[in-house]
Amino acid sequence: MNELITLACGSGGKFTHQLINEIFYNYFKNDILLECGDSAILKVKSGRMAFTTDSYVISPIFFKGGNIGKLAVCGTVNDLTVSGACPRYISCGFIIEEGFSIRELESIAESMADTAKKAGVSIVTGDTKVVHKGCTDKIFINTSGIGFIPEGVDLSVKKIRKGDKIIISGTMGDHGTAILLERENIEVKSNITSDCAPLNSLIEPVIKKLPNAIRVMRDPTRGGVATTLNELIAGSGLSIKLYEDCLPVRDEVKGICEILGMDPLYMANEGKVLIIADGDLANSVIEILKENPYGKDASIIGTVTDNLPDKVFMSTLAGGNRIIDMLATDPLPRIC
Repeated sequence: MNELITLACGSGGKFTHQLINEIFYNYFKNDILLECGDSAILKVKSGRMAFTTDSYVISPIFFKGGNIGKLAVCGTVNDLTVSGACPRYISCGFIIEEGFSIRELESIAESMADTAKKAGVSIVTGDTKVVHKGCTDKIFINTSGIGFIPEGVDLSVKKIRKGDKIIISGTMGDHGTAILLERENIEVKSNITSDCAPLNSLIEPVIKKLPNAIRVMRDPTRGGVATTLNELIAGSGLSIKLYEDCLPVRDEVKGICEILGMDPLYMANEGKVLIIADGDLANSVIEILKENPYGKDASIIGTVTDNLPDKVFMSTLAGGNRIIDMLATDPLPRIC
């Protein structure tokens, strides 16, 4: 193959087939995909199915802790998982700019295959389009996913109750801070990497062992923990009280955010889950999360109250309360 993507790679002809065979079929190969049909034919069971889709336009496409391909698989796996589903199948669509490096595309495909394998999902169908140089920014990826919800699992914001506890599976703001440093070429010595990871191995044991403990889950990506919690509580008549001294933030992330005037509560995460859990079972949820490396820093960060209806507020180290509103403007676009 050529070293660069050409428009012929998206023509549907010989070069398209060569690209698909040598990269996508090579890395994503499984019996369903290799049927080479216009649709993937899936064996399904009775019950409820979860279906999600998302598009990834992150810049830069390669970053510490991952790349756009790993992010795409993790994002779709996590969207299914926090819905209570067990992820099974993924589709992927590529929009590639003419002149993009074949070597970089192969690296992205390889990371997608590795991540899918770790998550126990199969990439079963997809599409490739090539556009003129300047009509996109290197590469965009769309992924859709299908998962199956176990019997008895029914998560909903309507189940949130006063006294429930807010749990986060680890430190906040790692992904957003890592992308910010690379994109802006900020020269600071740090070990900050994206937390990008598939979380089904973390969450499924909790659902299996404590099926009635979880009210609802979300992955706090764009807008961070603050925006996600505001979305969960909106219109409920309840409020969420956070405890500043309980918020897990790496010292490096905290320092960089202070220098740049950012707040870790609003920074994106790509490998964390927020759980609203029954107050009586929250500590048991934490114990299960800590058994997995992705949940070693899991902690309770707040409580559901009715003090300030439809508001998220924080009990500060200074002894006061501060309203934590939804993100109004995006300080860091193209974060995923």
